[in-house]
Amino acid sequence: MAGRGTGPDFVEALARGLDVLACFDRDTPTMTLSEVAGAAGLARPTARRLLLTLEELGYVRTTAGAFALTPKVLTLGMAYVSALGLWDIARPHLESLVARTGESSSMAQLDGSDIVYVARVSVPKIITLRVEVGTRFPAVQTSQGKVLLAALSPDELVVTLAEASRAGLPPFIGRSPDRLRDELTEVRARGWALADEELAPGVRSVAVPVRDGTGTVRAAMNVTVHAAETSTERLLQEHLPLLQRTAGDVSAEWALWQSRPHVELPRPDSGSASA
Repeated sequence: MAGRGTGPDFVEALARGLDVLACFDRDTPTMTLSEVAGAAGLARPTARRLLLTLEELGYVRTTAGAFALTPKVLTLGMAYVSALGLWDIARPHLESLVARTGESSSMAQLDGSDIVYVARVSVPKIITLRVEVGTRFPAVQTSQGKVLLAALSPDELVVTLAEASRAGLPPFIGRSPDRLRDELTEVRARGWALADEELAPGVRSVAVPVRDGTGTVRAAMNVTVHAAETSTERLLQEHLPLLQRTAGDVSAEWALWQSRPHVELPRPDSGSASA
């Protein structure tokens, strides 16, 4: 892929690194070293150095001998995402949900054993945790994390939970592995997850999945409340139905956006005459 630059300032190493990132897509979210080398047209040693560099920078992670992108890659294309991607689709729906519930709502994706917030609409309330786009929390302690973990295969779940959290919070000891697996089975069956003061005292939330055009769970959306103000019953009876409807609308619009007709025109030769 690389090597097509013609300008005197073209940086081959940067082009190769971008080629490696571009190898990953919806159909190949994880790839081995050999697969990356083949897809990018690189020698294995070169591909390995680039992947390890990207891993050290936080853009790539390794799982069971394979490589995958991390949510940090979103920072490279945030302008595009804001204009055409998931955030642009989700924002009006999140704002409408927050207006109806009076509570904050967020979207997160899974990164190893953590969730990373990729969108948020908040209300000014006193709460024990500060949350913004890019915030990282251990998945097992959050409603969004449970939704995302429940969408994994059994093998993927084992590998994911074996990864150490990078959220900087103390390990959660309130749930055994067997109890967690049972809870995730329930989450998978009913389609939503609850976290009741598991992340921090006073923080209660419910979350549901957000799916892409193939029906695959790609993100989770939640409503977060203060436990002293909102009971679990009210959260589930009043806010959850609104959240489910909102996530369904976002998923449907995201699927339509992904299926939009898209054609790339070849770049005209620099030497050709303009019309």
